[in-house]
Amino acid sequence: MGYWSYYPPYVSVAEKKAKAVRKLKQLKKKNPDIKPILLEGRSIAKTWWGKSWNLNLERYADYSNRIGRGRSYVRHGAVLDLRIDSGKVESMVQGTRSKPYSVSIKIKAINKKIWQGIKADCKGKLDSLQGLLAGKFPKTLGEIFTVQGKGLFPSPKEIEFSCSCPDWAYMCKHVAATLYGIGSRLDEDPALFFKLRKVKMKDLITQAVQEENRKNNS
Repeated sequence: MGYWSYYPPYVSVAEKKAKAVRKLKQLKKKNPDIKPILLEGRSIAKTWWGKSWNLNLERYADYSNRIGRGRSYVRHGAVLDLRIDSGKVESMVQGTRSKPYSVSIKIKAINKKIWQGIKADCKGKLDSLQGLLAGKFPKTLGEIFTVQGKGLFPSPKEIEFSCSCPDWAYMCKHVAATLYGIGSRLDEDPALFFKLRKVKMKDLITQAVQEENRKNNS
């Protein structure tokens, strides 16, 4: 059989899920602190921050035709570990081989000029960190946050990634799954978004609220 006529054997979704579950159990024995992406239901993200993260990625032509490769991987539990830090994301994704692949994603900090403009737009319009993290703010602010290329969310040129798999594609399934996994992780802890983009979320809250908080904590 020639190289170009080779097709990998079909693996059902149930088999993929079972394989991911087995591998996760093995990894947890060695590292109890492992942080998998485990979805409840079909939705990858449910909160404003998680949904906005995924929608931002999907609207770029560079990503829209490729990122879908990772949806099924996230849904069948293949993202076995995902950690968000300042400007970077590290993950382990179960593929066809027995050993999970390592994915590394670097994301640039928000442009200083853009951040200054967003802070100015937020002045007097945000009352609490809780409201910000819950996605409860005026619709106009939501539109400002999600402006393509000028909002809080990164464009493809601000994202770099690599994977240990042999896939030659620009964006492999494991990277795509990790990108979607970020959206799911933001559901759990939206504050990680600001850590990832290297900015302080407190900078968006009104000065009056900040002063009141300082008084209460003193």
